[in-house]
Amino acid sequence: MLSPRVFSALLLLSTFCNQLQASETWPEWRGPSGQGHADAANLPVSWGEDENVAWKTEIVGRGWSTPVIADGVVWVTTATHVPASKEEAKIRRKTSTNSMPLTISDSASFRVVSLDLASGKILSDTEVFTEIDPQMIHVDNSYATPTPIIEDGRLYCHYGPYGIVCVDTATHKVLWENRTLRVKHENGPGSSPILWNDVLIIHCDGIDQQYIVALNKQTGKEAWKTARSGKMHDEPQMKKSYATSLVADVNGAPQVISPAADWVYAYDPDTGKELWKLDYGQLGFSNSARPVAGHGLVYICTGYAKSHLLAIKPPSAKDENPEVVWKSTKQVPNVSSPLLIGDELYFVSDNGIATCLDAKTGESHWTARIGSRFWASPIYADGRIYFFDRSSTTTVITPGREFKKLATNKLTGEQLSGAAPVDGSLLIRTSDALYCLKNK
Repeated sequence: MLSPRVFSALLLLSTFCNQLQASETWPEWRGPSGQGHADAANLPVSWGEDENVAWKTEIVGRGWSTPVIADGVVWVTTATHVPASKEEAKIRRKTSTNSMPLTISDSASFRVVSLDLASGKILSDTEVFTEIDPQMIHVDNSYATPTPIIEDGRLYCHYGPYGIVCVDTATHKVLWENRTLRVKHENGPGSSPILWNDVLIIHCDGIDQQYIVALNKQTGKEAWKTARSGKMHDEPQMKKSYATSLVADVNGAPQVISPAADWVYAYDPDTGKELWKLDYGQLGFSNSARPVAGHGLVYICTGYAKSHLLAIKPPSAKDENPEVVWKSTKQVPNVSSPLLIGDELYFVSDNGIATCLDAKTGESHWTARIGSRFWASPIYADGRIYFFDRSSTTTVITPGREFKKLATNKLTGEQLSGAAPVDGSLLIRTSDALYCLKNK
């Protein structure tokens, strides 16, 4: 039997190894915790085209998925498409209920690209499937916006209604695919999958149907599927959501916190059983922010029309209802996700106003203009917060109850996806290239 001292030493070593592994891996959208936190160290504070750029590699096609990293390899999804003729585009636009500016294609190729983390060299560029006459998408979106998940030599790549595939990271071969999760978006895919034990959990919230589904990660076959139960607005465009769920500990048990249009739901991750739901209390649709959780609360951004940030206390018993402890209505983002760091909650509005609130009370500590257009979600890494403007300008600040800006950094192209930090490297994807930033 191990002595208490030896046991404590082994426990500390195990914790250190887990932290080391986490700092070398960025497995999914918003990192290992799903809440935008990284254990990575030695990240750059300042950079530019001629400063602290270790490498810059162009990626074929277009995609807004965040890079994922494991075993010294960077993975991104992307898609190429053949534009429809003017005549065909005109015909298809007439059948659409969408008045937004759209990209209309004759065909699309859905791809996975891997790169060497040290050099930026492309190791593989694999087409996983194609689609004839894909759905129209918003001109700001891409066919490869959901972020993949990497785990134990497998890469799970989701392309919204077009399909999800599992790729062997050693051979680059497709192990399975599922192309049955068809919903109509008309603005393109957005929700990223999450991994819980042996299942991948995916949001499917279109204008025609809305549900959440879990697939067996070994086979791609359906494990459970649950329809959204809340009453929705009649307007089809107001039924959509692009959000990604979060598995949070609620009263000692895991729950899938799942924002959809009009409602936030909680489900049992093992069975898909609905545990509770809460009406936003005002219009909320086309939301894409991922929840964060802490202090016994979950924090939800409700999305378009007028985004509110809700601090929700989940019910602790079956006969209780969820409670909105506080809410914020000022400069709440429609698209990007909040960050919870200690007792403070940080976020940036679509038009560039950053805010710090007390996470327990909603009291405002500060607001500051840091840019003009934001979609990408911020991250907390190496003791700093990184906010990403669509102009590929990153504002770096020190977290705290006073606004302290450390740097403003500019790259070329447009940035709609978040960054991926691992020890010594910060990966940023723009419309021009994938960058690896390092201190020199």
